[in-house]
Amino acid sequence: MTTALILVDLMPRIIALPLAPYSGDEVLARCRELAESFRASRRPVVQVRVERPNVAEQPPGSDFTEGLVHDSDLVVVKRTIGAFYGTGLDESLRKLGVENLVIAGLVTTMGVESTARAAADHGYEVEFVADAMSGLAADEHEFAVERIFPRFGEVRNTADYI
Repeated sequence: MTTALILVDLMPRIIALPLAPYSGDEVLARCRELAESFRASRRPVVQVRVERPNVAEQPPGSDFTEGLVHDSDLVVVKRTIGAFYGTGLDESLRKLGVENLVIAGLVTTMGVESTARAAADHGYEVEFVADAMSGLAADEHEFAVERIFPRFGEVRNTADYI
């Protein structure tokens, strides 16, 4: 049974938002640690970013944060809130034999939650890294982590994976 790490929307323009309870830089640092740990144990790392559909040019800061993506990582570009719809992510994960997903990134109640709900719909076991994600407001993040995510899977912290 293979476990993959999915990192959602770690893009400069999203990292720079006023996030809570953790800053974008804090989340990025923890996500880098998680990715290094997964790569060291030869488990897949999936990097997800969003592109706005139907625009001639993406806003500044729409690429991945520098140095985040490694050659071995699976890269997904989504055009919706979640990472599964229209991206081929499910097919790519199935080819790798992935059954479990560890999800982190930005923003808790948007890209992270939407990706997790779709993952559950696709039959994956889901884990959440609560201190490696953050919301647009601390109370939104805390509600999702304490009330919503436990209904879909395990809620852990970065230290549990390092």
